[in-house]
Amino acid sequence: MLRRLSVSLLVLAVIAPAALAGSSPIGRKITDFTLPDYHGREHSLSDFADAKVVVVAFMGTECPLAKLYGPKLAKLAKQYRDRGVAFIGVNSNAQDGIVVIAAFARIHQIPFPILKDLRHEVADQFGAERTPEVFVLDRQRRIRYRGRIDDQYGIGYARDEAKHEYLVDAIEAVLAGKPVAVAETPAEGCIIGRTRKPDPKSDVTYSRQISRLLNRHCVECHRPGEIAPFSLTSYSKASGWAEMIAEVIADGRMPPWHADPKHGQFANERRLTEEEKQLVYRWVDAGAPEGDPAELPPPPRFTTGWQLPRQPDLVVPMSDQPFNVPAEGAVRYQYFLADPGFTEEKWIQAVEVQPGNRAVVHHILVFAMPPDVRNLAALGGGVNGFLAAYVPGLRAEPFPKGMAKRIPAGSKLIFQVHYTPNGSPQKDLSRVGFIFADPDQIEYEVVTTSAAQRFLRIPPHADNHRVDASRILRSDSLFLGMMPHMHLRGKAFRYEAIARDGTKEILLDIPQYDFNWQTNYRLARPKKLPRGTRIHCIAYYDNSEDNWNNPDPNRTVRWGDQTWDEMMIGYFDIAVPKEEMDQELSAEVKIPEQGVVIPIRYRKFFRRYDKAGDARLSEEEIDALPPLIKARVLQYVRDRQRNRTDK
Repeated sequence: MLRRLSVSLLVLAVIAPAALAGSSPIGRKITDFTLPDYHGREHSLSDFADAKVVVVAFMGTECPLAKLYGPKLAKLAKQYRDRGVAFIGVNSNAQDGIVVIAAFARIHQIPFPILKDLRHEVADQFGAERTPEVFVLDRQRRIRYRGRIDDQYGIGYARDEAKHEYLVDAIEAVLAGKPVAVAETPAEGCIIGRTRKPDPKSDVTYSRQISRLLNRHCVECHRPGEIAPFSLTSYSKASGWAEMIAEVIADGRMPPWHADPKHGQFANERRLTEEEKQLVYRWVDAGAPEGDPAELPPPPRFTTGWQLPRQPDLVVPMSDQPFNVPAEGAVRYQYFLADPGFTEEKWIQAVEVQPGNRAVVHHILVFAMPPDVRNLAALGGGVNGFLAAYVPGLRAEPFPKGMAKRIPAGSKLIFQVHYTPNGSPQKDLSRVGFIFADPDQIEYEVVTTSAAQRFLRIPPHADNHRVDASRILRSDSLFLGMMPHMHLRGKAFRYEAIARDGTKEILLDIPQYDFNWQTNYRLARPKKLPRGTRIHCIAYYDNSEDNWNNPDPNRTVRWGDQTWDEMMIGYFDIAVPKEEMDQELSAEVKIPEQGVVIPIRYRKFFRRYDKAGDARLSEEEIDALPPLIKARVLQYVRDRQRNRTDK
């Protein structure tokens, strides 16, 4: 909990506005103020003299938490209107203009006035720090409560419902003439973008250094139409978010990169150097000066429509109709089945999964489902058949020259989509685009496989529960990259390569896993790993109350598709000689006369297929298996036969 609410002391020293320097505002009398709304009509606090309670909510138009809480504030305003409670919205952000405030009010159907605090004088009087942040005033217009609305949403977590209704409790207490039990809570959200006086002598300016830094690390997502909640493509935008930029950098939240730099070099690394961080801190400390616009670099160029190197050969939508995303609440993973019409085997040189509505699509996983496989459960619940993904910040990169993925003829596509409501009803129709490769030009087949543990069992209140899984490479391979996957209780993840002689090498270490950023860590150079190398994955889970993402710390957690269940999958990409893969696919597998012995850890799973009940699978029992399970059993037999031959 402390990790989520803390702010670097360095950043506080650099960015603290005057409002943060004072003591608690509880009991402070608010003097009358007058501000215009987005129509230009002026409103004063004294206009609400008849109200028993006044709730003043500081809001921002682009802050993700302000968007999530917009509908709740609207609901509460209507709920308490007849009980003598008035609501007033105040926008003190320098970067928020009248037009976007009006759009925010319309989209979220805000029934109370939102006033523009142009010089943040009202924010300073209240001591407001963030959006959203609410203040409850009594009849004497003294502050009786200050802080967050409730604890349903926060930085990096979203619950199905709030556990503590701080604002409601405060209103009820003041209406009843009672003390507010919890008078102050730390508000989570975006720092109010106050207008600051830049230092004209600063050697660090937006035009000279900061614009280039943002172009390298941030603008890819922080531009119109992309996943980030606000744009950083201009000085007016960046300067308004200056304090927030410094905070998320100091906290390690941005840029989103979670790999320990001690292990591995990655082509898509987003980490800021210490020198770059200090440039940001110095810029903010100097009041975020613009500098000479003539020194601005040319804006980065992005492909319109696709990240692919050219227009895709085939585009497959997830469905015939858009999916309706609700304004708020938790949305279960959605699954869509699409038929790409592959009548022949296809080789994929590049693939991009593209969200139809980046405002609400958190991530998408796309699986290739071979013929005769019925659903994702038959694919192994996401362990097998992984084709491609969209996650915030992930770039669609073509496979190296001479490498491609194979999709069997007749395969269908499964889209697994995770939606995150943003405060207003939305629609989404996501899609996937393919660039095909000439099979004659392919030397290596790219295979996404995994080390997974389906039989995990996380005890209640365990704060550091370990789960292990391994996968042995069946061929000499080029190791290309890794994408760990856990759910809300995921805490840490590590990949190790263990050679046959027991030598270990850490390929990737993520000390603080973040479910909101499921990154594919691509190696800067493919790594040669010999057949027999064991890819060992170690995951840690926090099922305690200190994990604010945790839906229920009292529950024993097992494998499941939904976010309140858990998964332990260490996806990784390897490239195997195509010739070898062709031979393996066509190789005949001989079933031993006595049948295939079922390993002890899988006997419960195979109980329904083991008709004889002898802990073995006969040739007839194997033939009756679902297609993908049969393929995995035959591969198990093939591997054992080949290992005996090698020995």
